[in-house]
Amino acid sequence: MSAPPDSLDPVRAELLRAARADADVLLERARADADSVLREARATADAVLAQARELGAADAAAGAARERVHAAQDAWAAQLAARGEVYDALRDAVRAGVRRALARDPAARSAVTAAARAALGPRARVTATVAGGVTAESPGRRVDLSADALADRALERLGVRAETLWEPS
Repeated sequence: MSAPPDSLDPVRAELLRAARADADVLLERARADADSVLREARATADAVLAQARELGAADAAAGAARERVHAAQDAWAAQLAARGEVYDALRDAVRAGVRRALARDPAARSAVTAAARAALGPRARVTATVAGGVTAESPGRRVDLSADALADRALERLGVRAETLWEPS
């Protein structure tokens, strides 16, 4: 024996079919939304990554530029220090040469003394210096014709031509 047919069976079947259809639509919409959210998240992640790469590249470029500037400054400082050492060595050699010349040549010593008297007059008090050459004084005036002062003046007259010492030949 079978149970008598229920008159609500068709209604239940229609409600179940409609519910399944609604569920399928909702499931499809949820999948589409999930795909959309995932695409947006990936796009956002790609944009953030690209921006991070750009910022990293910019930071790296700025860092590299700073390093190049520091390297150039260090090289320039080293070059200036080397030039200073060469100039100091030249000055020392010129001073020593003038001292030797004044020590060996009585005519050079006489010429320096005569130059001091010519600059300050015959009454100037002329004093020989230990390293060679003379200093002279008269009231309110003084002249230094020591070996070191004469050498320094000669180098000063060389002026910017001293730069040729650093240039390649």
